[in-house]
Amino acid sequence: MTGAPVTDSVNAGLGPVSVVICNYNGADHLPPCLAALAQLEGVIDEWILVDNQSTDASLEVLAEHAPHIRVIDAGSNGGPARARNIGFAAAKNRWVLSIDNDAVLEPDVLAKLAAAVAANPGTVIAQPRSVFEHDPDRVHYDGGYFHAAGLIVLRNFYTPRAEAVGEGVVEVDCAIAVALLIDRDRLAALGNYDERYFILFEDLDLSYRLRAQGDRILSVEDAICHHRAGTPGVSFREGPNYPGSRVFYHSRNRWMFLAKNYRARTLFCASPLLVCYELVWLLFAAASGNADGWLRGKREFFMGWPETSKLRAETQAVRRVGDKALLIGGPLTTTPALGKTVVHRMMIGALSGVLRGLWWVGRVFVG
Repeated sequence: MTGAPVTDSVNAGLGPVSVVICNYNGADHLPPCLAALAQLEGVIDEWILVDNQSTDASLEVLAEHAPHIRVIDAGSNGGPARARNIGFAAAKNRWVLSIDNDAVLEPDVLAKLAAAVAANPGTVIAQPRSVFEHDPDRVHYDGGYFHAAGLIVLRNFYTPRAEAVGEGVVEVDCAIAVALLIDRDRLAALGNYDERYFILFEDLDLSYRLRAQGDRILSVEDAICHHRAGTPGVSFREGPNYPGSRVFYHSRNRWMFLAKNYRARTLFCASPLLVCYELVWLLFAAASGNADGWLRGKREFFMGWPETSKLRAETQAVRRVGDKALLIGGPLTTTPALGKTVVHRMMIGALSGVLRGLWWVGRVFVG
């Protein structure tokens, strides 16, 4: 697979780029994803797809549409974090375009991301603006910031593009791992994605560790990625049934993120906020019939504490930026499907206000 005939200058001096595609049961997603990659402007000299033991026709589709792409069998479905790590380790180039199988990039994305990286020294990740494939005039993911409750404050989430805040290249704290241009060597030095998350919070954790060491993350607002359907059984956009698997991963992974990355003083000062959010999340889980997922998440968190404790010590030993400089109190970002009624929107707004107020008080004592 080759892009348009261009010179290395299109990559803004970064050199050739490797493409790493994370795939699990992506037979429906791969044709448009691969077709878009074939049209990218830039110097790409390596194409890798890491397959998480797909049970659909993914590999047959790949053989038909792009038989020359190198396929790496992950050996098991260890989640996207593990697949990405495998791809990064196999890539021969320092700069890697990491992409999920449900992302469709516009032709100039790589060129714009590379130019942004080259113009901003210290950048480790640059991401395009993701829009909904079915509604390309609306933003899905645009990077974000760190909520003190252990969440992402998403920028321009579900906002019409005409009303989205920010233009050009914007420095953000958190990257969303749909499509990213990443410095593979820097991530390797940091320990790459934490594979224990499986899915959810893995990009939040990676972003926090990078920012805590002073590294830069960029969102390139005019580089557009069209985001398709997401992961069945985990992704949630519409409908009345919130996935039970998502409740489990949220319950476990959020606590892993907090325990690994926040300083002890921060956890203490933010404890009223953390307890408040956890109680509301438990009530939501119970109301959606997923209280067992919440409980399983907490049980697995405690079972994994020895490993979390070890990683916590390593993470805290090398950080250079304090929590106070990284964390904000809101607003709380939720999928619009959860706030379709006036009552629900009022409840979400009230919770967001309470959390913001609690952090306003607690952050005074955070280092």
